[in-house]
Amino acid sequence: MFPIRDHNPSERTPYVVYALIAANAIAFLLQLPYTGSERAMLGFWRDWAMIPAAVTQGGEVHGIFTSMFLHAGLMHLAGNMLFLWIFGDNMEDQLGHLGFLIFYLAGGVAAALAHIASAPDSVVPTVGASGAIGAVLGGYLLLFPKARVDILIIFVVFFRVFTIPAFVMLGLWFAMQIFSGVSTPADGGGVAYWAHAGGFIAGIAFALPVWLRRGARAYWQKTEGHPPHPETRYSTSSIPVIRRRRK
Repeated sequence: MFPIRDHNPSERTPYVVYALIAANAIAFLLQLPYTGSERAMLGFWRDWAMIPAAVTQGGEVHGIFTSMFLHAGLMHLAGNMLFLWIFGDNMEDQLGHLGFLIFYLAGGVAAALAHIASAPDSVVPTVGASGAIGAVLGGYLLLFPKARVDILIIFVVFFRVFTIPAFVMLGLWFAMQIFSGVSTPADGGGVAYWAHAGGFIAGIAFALPVWLRRGARAYWQKTEGHPPHPETRYSTSSIPVIRRRRK
């Protein structure tokens, strides 16, 4: 299940979203020279990734910040930047450029702390913007629960685009992180599910004052749960219809 766009692109230019995407892309390019050697790559991760044990036992906190701009591969980077591109612009529109930057970085820090809490003695390097983007998703869910999102469903040879409310897509995403976090050893490597979940919860908490200042439920009633500007109509976003052949 991949989101491909929402129906409410921001009216203002999301400069911070662009800058964050560029920063992540540049960081990925900078790490490429190390990928030819496993030893060099491990040394790079040791210096710049977030390692829970290095934080809890050695006080090496810099990795909490640098790790959110590093990625384990091109698909890891592309997936994270796709989510940031789709959901970040409306959050930046509501929070302002500086406010969104602070929100994003604070979400990344909260996600890292959630991961550390789940596996404080882990020596597995952790990288990725997923925790910070999880905060963006949590904030988006609170402010725009009924925004329409187009998702691509891929199942073997089945491809179809569906339009669903944001709360369905984001709620399923969060549930998957919790389920995977519970069923996967925290220090077993792989995906840092608790970082994703922690970032998501932090995003809701950080966006809560904004939601309350705008009237809380009254804000939802005023905007009908959508970003407060006209929806974009996509001619190609309808669900494909497959007609049955008559015998």
